[in-house]
Amino acid sequence: MKFDIRERAKKFAIRVIMLIKKLPKDVAGYALGGQLIRSGISIGANLEEADAASSRKDFFHKVSISYKEAKESRYWLELILESNIFNHRDNIKECEELQKESVELSKILFSIVRGKEKEL
Repeated sequence: MKFDIRERAKKFAIRVIMLIKKLPKDVAGYALGGQLIRSGISIGANLEEADAASSRKDFFHKVSISYKEAKESRYWLELILESNIFNHRDNIKECEELQKESVELSKILFSIVRGKEKEL
């Protein structure tokens, strides 16, 4: 089976969307959801742009943005968990799993960006 970081990022984005739908409909839920949706779906969008990059420099720039967005997503998921905004165990579990996936995506993306630095 071929590994595709773009497909993994897309699945992450879809899971983020589904989680956000479960956030409380209050100020905190809207604020956290708004931040998480932007960073969570941006990972894959920037990888798609990287795939169509006009140069190697452009490619690595887009991947580095994806890396930063994965890190930011981890932060918002951490805030959701630590604020106890969810009271249903299934939502908490999904949030924990998404947080772990954001860390994994960050590591993969960092290794791609780091590989570029080693070439220079």
